[in-house]
Amino acid sequence: MKLSISEQQQQEMRHAYYDGAPGILVSGLVWMAATLVCYQLGINQAVWTLLIGGALIYPISLIVTKALGRAAKTSKANALNQLGMASTIWLILCCAMAYGLFLLKPGLFFPAMMATIGCRYLIFASLYGRSIYWLIGVSLILAANLVFFLALTPVVAAGLGGLIELLFAVLVFLKATKSAQ
Repeated sequence: MKLSISEQQQQEMRHAYYDGAPGILVSGLVWMAATLVCYQLGINQAVWTLLIGGALIYPISLIVTKALGRAAKTSKANALNQLGMASTIWLILCCAMAYGLFLLKPGLFFPAMMATIGCRYLIFASLYGRSIYWLIGVSLILAANLVFFLALTPVVAAGLGGLIELLFAVLVFLKATKSAQ
């Protein structure tokens, strides 16, 4: 059975980036670091932990991906590279808005970031051609709403975001490992 061009590009993305699992893992660990910082030092430092750590997710996940024996790079002809870049620009703008919300009402930062990251995972469903990304995105978006409407504490919010991503990282790693065999 011949794959369409978009399916070939998704297959290339999945292989090059280990189905995106290293990025989910690193992101989950950054959220957990923010949780610990929030618990120990407070929300101001936790916000910066998530923002600075978030900026390091991609380069650290590339190192992890390469350590797992994958290229962590696709061909320049892969049109999905542009979608990935567009979603990165959108992510940066949403981080700035989440920080603005933090300045107005600190408790809104983590749910805003969860919703932002959740929406980005919806885009990853198209990048990787994996429906599990819909589940990750919807889980984070629902968690963001839960945190918002129940007015949960920032430390609980950050921990929830990290827990969701770490659980899905395990699932995506398992699926990617099975697919590679």
